[in-house]
Amino acid sequence: MNERELLQTAVKAADDKRAEDILVLNMKGISLVADYFMICHGNSDKQVQAIAREIKDKAEENGYDINRMEGFDEARWILIDLGDVIAHVFHRDERSYYNLERLWGDAPLENIESELTP
Repeated sequence: MNERELLQTAVKAADDKRAEDILVLNMKGISLVADYFMICHGNSDKQVQAIAREIKDKAEENGYDINRMEGFDEARWILIDLGDVIAHVFHRDERSYYNLERLWGDAPLENIESELTP
């Protein structure tokens, strides 16, 4: 799998657990950390954990290693480092507070509509 397929896997996994406002920032040439940041949120601690667990499980099922996962127990902001893709799964309240979309406002948005269920 390439980085685009990994990104699609993460987006679909988040969507399958009803993550809200899923978006992907293309970080190529902007950040040395990863090529893509996927950002989404859930409405409860349990949903945030379910989204993160699904992303982790689906990535591993497809042969990807999880470099690191932080914040799972607190379920306010879970970061899943998949290498070229970093998934940020927020609790709704935390997402508006940290506002990564504004922080990385110079990063173009990726079109992910084909990965989302209608």
